[in-house]
Amino acid sequence: MEILLANPRGFCAGVTRAITIVERALAQFGAPVYVRHEVVHNQVVCDSLRIKGAIFIEDLAEVPPGSVLVFSAHGVPKAIRAEARARGFRVFDATCPLVTKVHVEVGRMRGEGREIVMIGHRGHPEVEGTMGQCEAGIYLVEKVEDVKTLRVTQPEKLSFVTQTTLSTTDVQDIVEHLRRIFPAICGPKKDDICYATQNRQNAVRQLAERCDLVLVVGSPNSSNSRRLCEVAAGFGVEAYLVDSAEEIEGAWLSGKVRIGISAGASAPEKLVAQVIERLSLVKNCTVSELPGNAENIHFPLPKGLCPAGSV
Repeated sequence: MEILLANPRGFCAGVTRAITIVERALAQFGAPVYVRHEVVHNQVVCDSLRIKGAIFIEDLAEVPPGSVLVFSAHGVPKAIRAEARARGFRVFDATCPLVTKVHVEVGRMRGEGREIVMIGHRGHPEVEGTMGQCEAGIYLVEKVEDVKTLRVTQPEKLSFVTQTTLSTTDVQDIVEHLRRIFPAICGPKKDDICYATQNRQNAVRQLAERCDLVLVVGSPNSSNSRRLCEVAAGFGVEAYLVDSAEEIEGAWLSGKVRIGISAGASAPEKLVAQVIERLSLVKNCTVSELPGNAENIHFPLPKGLCPAGSV
């Protein structure tokens, strides 16, 4: 059996930054460090940080006065920032800079008196954070059908933004329908779908063209991981999202000759290694990696966090 590894896969720069912020805060200030929402959507990562002293919360009322608080990579509404200031927490913002870019866009668009269509998934913390950048004038669209029933008050002054972890194909379909119904609608100056999401989806497309089974390593609450699985399935290839190697079922491997493996942007590489090990126990395997886009992006840490090794 042949195993093909997607390239790139796994951690992106925003995830690496977010995890590092929590780890540095713990090293510098000691446990506990409170994190508003799971810092990234991966169970193994969050469990590891819990062991080190991170406490994940949803309500700031759970955080004692004077505590260190980290905002997750997904971003938060303006009201949460205001509440954190009012409660006097020492705050470190782990919001992915590419999500912050969307927040800035929303502020600029509303400042110009424009209404906004947010393309994204209801209930996802990134969507809640982005829509929470303004008090009114923003509408959520999840699918093409929502466009048909969308009612806005200023169709001549309408813009759109998107959740950064969506399927590029799905976004294109929705935007095409928006432009058809609202010809004056304007998009962001630069595509909101992040580079890591695009690169990982392109890599999975390459896998799907070559493999008869694709396994995506990632937690069920990871939007970008679910999209990777959907991309593979869209090519008619059997595809499964697995949080760990233990979730792989033997029946999936029956008759398979070439298996592709990718990982969501919040899934650590050690989980990929465990999946390879699990497959190797079932059949003799050769492992190779597809060529792909090199990712050399690095996001700086917030001020107030000491460099590694200095605490």
